[in-house]
Amino acid sequence: MKKICKITGKEFQIPAKKLEFYKKMGVPIPDICPEEQMRQLMSWRNEMKLYQRPCSSSGKMIISAYAPDTPFPVYDNKIWWGDSWNPLDYGQDFDFSRGFFPQFQELLNKVPREGTSVFQSENCDFNGHIRNSKNCYLNSLVAECEDTHYSYWMVKDKDCVDCVMTNFSELCYECIDIEKCYDCVALQESANCNDCYFSLQLRGCDHCIGCTNLVKKSYYVFNKPVSKEEFAKKKQEIFASYKTFEQGKAFMKKVFRESPHKYANLLKSENTTGDHLYSSKNCENCFDGHENEDCFDAISLANSKDVGHSYSAGWPGCELIYNSAVSRGSTDLICCYYSFFNENCQYCDSCSYCKDCFGCIGLKHKQYCILNKQYTKEEYEKIRGKIIEHMKNSPLVPLNEGEGAQSASGGVEWGNFFPMEMSTFAYNESVAGQYFPLSPEEIEKRGLKYRPDKQSFKYDGPKYEIPAKISDVPDDICDKILTCEATGKYYKIQKAELKFYRKMNLPVPRLCPDERHRRRMALRNPRTLFERSCHDCGKDIQTTFAPDRPEKVLCEECYLKVVE
Repeated sequence: MKKICKITGKEFQIPAKKLEFYKKMGVPIPDICPEEQMRQLMSWRNEMKLYQRPCSSSGKMIISAYAPDTPFPVYDNKIWWGDSWNPLDYGQDFDFSRGFFPQFQELLNKVPREGTSVFQSENCDFNGHIRNSKNCYLNSLVAECEDTHYSYWMVKDKDCVDCVMTNFSELCYECIDIEKCYDCVALQESANCNDCYFSLQLRGCDHCIGCTNLVKKSYYVFNKPVSKEEFAKKKQEIFASYKTFEQGKAFMKKVFRESPHKYANLLKSENTTGDHLYSSKNCENCFDGHENEDCFDAISLANSKDVGHSYSAGWPGCELIYNSAVSRGSTDLICCYYSFFNENCQYCDSCSYCKDCFGCIGLKHKQYCILNKQYTKEEYEKIRGKIIEHMKNSPLVPLNEGEGAQSASGGVEWGNFFPMEMSTFAYNESVAGQYFPLSPEEIEKRGLKYRPDKQSFKYDGPKYEIPAKISDVPDDICDKILTCEATGKYYKIQKAELKFYRKMNLPVPRLCPDERHRRRMALRNPRTLFERSCHDCGKDIQTTFAPDRPEKVLCEECYLKVVE
């Protein structure tokens, strides 16, 4: 089936497999394309921005994902997860003379929200979404890490700084999509490597500089074998100063642009399309995941089955998830957000260990609730059925002005995720702003919230000149206010961070953490598939390299021929 997206006006395909899934879940065929569905899911998730604000319950200053001017209460995590408040106190009746989304927004503005997600961690208050970790600073999406800073999507890492999607690794800097690596700098899409620098697509290698597409090689520079002495000399040259280090990064970009690329990173996967997907089966248009089956149009998923239109599902696994964001250990969800170990829930937000709930916020261990109001099983089933029928006949009503907004695109409420206009975050604070960036003017045109990224204070002192060599950097740099060379933002160097730079012989960065993260993410391909032909044999491939990009992209068979 072919449809025209009601937001972008572009045609998109709906194969029979998806039609069967929609029928199984009891939802209508989407009126908007998968990319716009993903944008909506991501617009409800803030992974990087942190603010200082008072807890709405205790008045204590806390670090929170929510800015101080939010219309809803925000509680310190210990209070939010405690027993001092009851989400059912905010319950309300459903009004069948009105649509569901306006009523849900009223509930949204009343129920307290969790400040940040920092669990079972030590000295990790200044992080977003971190668990079972120690001595970490300004990371997001981190589990079981130690002494890790300014990084994103990290699992079981130690002493890593400025990394993305780095797992089971130690002493790594500015690395992207690597696993089981040690003492590496600017290494991308590689595994089981140590002492590798400014390189791409290495497997089981050690002591490599400026290399690409190598397997089980030692002491290579620019893809040529060298002696140990020659390797040490080249490494010393690159790490001599900030200037030579930046030249190495520039060379890395050249390597990426000129080297042959495999069409996708799919390992031990069957009948699967997407990128960075491992040990998966029958998955279509899926990215960044492992051990999944029968999933489609999803980003970030693990150990999950029958998941469609999803952002972040798994850890532990999920099943029968539709059009939802951040699902953990849950099954049979439709249009839910931040769902932990729930079952048979629809349009719920920040609920955990709940079953048979509809349109609820912040509930824990509850069943048969609608809009945070408790019902008997019989009452719940009757009212829930009526609400679904009501939503099937309720048009999406614009909640704000904006010709490109979801609720202005037509369609009915049932099956559509919460409109972006209702999001608890400004668009540019959200993950959508990271994966699908829009200018302030475009955000306004869509009727969405925009939060200016302003400095929290003004510094009138002299500009601090960072020494070119790490050996010349004094301890008191940690007391200085530095200015980002690209954005003009102020930033500081932490003591643990300086210790890492000295240990790794790295220059102190001249860019602020936000700009460094933005540039790292730009080095990853978009989570979008394009039709393209293999550069060598002409075979049709689906890849994240757009057809107009200059890189040489190869199918599996042709790529294996160039790997050394």
